[in-house]
Amino acid sequence: MKPLQSVAMGLVVVGLTAAFGSYDALADPLGWVLVLLGVLRLPADVERRTVLTALAALAGAVSVPLWLPAVAEAVADLDASVSWALALPQLGFVAVLCHVLARRASAAGDEPAARRLRLAVTLTAVVAALPVLVLGAGVEVLGTPAAALAVLTLVLVVWQLFACSGRPWAGAPAPLDAPRAPGRPGGDSPAADRSGP
Repeated sequence: MKPLQSVAMGLVVVGLTAAFGSYDALADPLGWVLVLLGVLRLPADVERRTVLTALAALAGAVSVPLWLPAVAEAVADLDASVSWALALPQLGFVAVLCHVLARRASAAGDEPAARRLRLAVTLTAVVAALPVLVLGAGVEVLGTPAAALAVLTLVLVVWQLFACSGRPWAGAPAPLDAPRAPGRPGGDSPAADRSGP
């Protein structure tokens, strides 16, 4: 599995719920393990690699107790701002990842991907900020649009991660049938084509 495929699959597990009694069969901690494995397999020169690893680990650690129904119910009974605060590591991870990937895509000349990834950064920032208006300023009319935007942003991010997973700048391995440079082992050496003295 390519690095971004692992990250995308992990975010799918985090984003979906499959009830199994009172538990979620698609356990969020498992999703964050997949995300973390994907991040660790990204190219060594990826910017902010330590930050990405720390945010994924923090989001995973937060998700462990929340997977327990009793803890999840207790948090739900608290002020809604607590749930928002607990979601910030996940939103931070998504924003930083998309920012880093947008820079790599732009450096590689893949501007369409870079634009979509920058859009994902902007939408993630809006999703993180909207609860301040909804909860802090009491603009409750934004509650439903904010929830819908959060879902659409996650769908966009997952789709973009899958779409970019095969790009070399995203850590995809080179295809086995890639043409070899002249003069390299296994390639056609110019000297081999010379005939005569």
